Amino acid sequence: MAAYLPEFEKRGVKLLGLSCDDVKSHNEWIKDVEAYTPGCKVTYPIVADPQREMIKQLNMVDPDEKDSSGNQLPSRALHIVGPDNKIKLSFLYPASTGRNMDEVMRALDSLHKASHHKIATPANWKPGDPVVISPSVTNQEANQMFPQGFETQKLPSGKEYLRFTHVN
Repeated sequence: MAAYLPEFEKRGVKLLGLSCDDVKSHNEWIKDVEAYTPGCKVTYPIVADPQREMIKQLNMVDPDEKDSSGNQLPSRALHIVGPDNKIKLSFLYPASTGRNMDEVMRALDSLHKASHHKIATPANWKPGDPVVISPSVTNQEANQMFPQGFETQKLPSGKEYLRFTHVN
């Protein structure tokens, strides 16, 4: 996460870590992260949850992995919270699998575009690829909202709801 801090900052995203370790462990772990990734600094806050109350409430517990004491390990969960303080997207990886930060950035970009335009991003979308205009937008509205134009996909049903455009 810390290595991607400049990318988060470019997108106006604030990071907050949550860990089932205590503050002393966090301070030691931060040294390891910064040594492993030269030039990277962990500058975001990390909340200690040694009783594992918050991680259970946020469904961030791996159902299969346990520590030496028999406690369930936290999963590698990541929640994206919008400006309205509501969870917009959750990733839940098992404790044994690292996060895909490129996918997190892609998802953030998609969420940002969708919050500013009446669009959705199709499967495997990447920044710069065409987006889909929401079916709730009429063609007349689409012409006004997307003056650069759009392309309607011909479908066997004859319905014209799959329309692609580009947005910045």
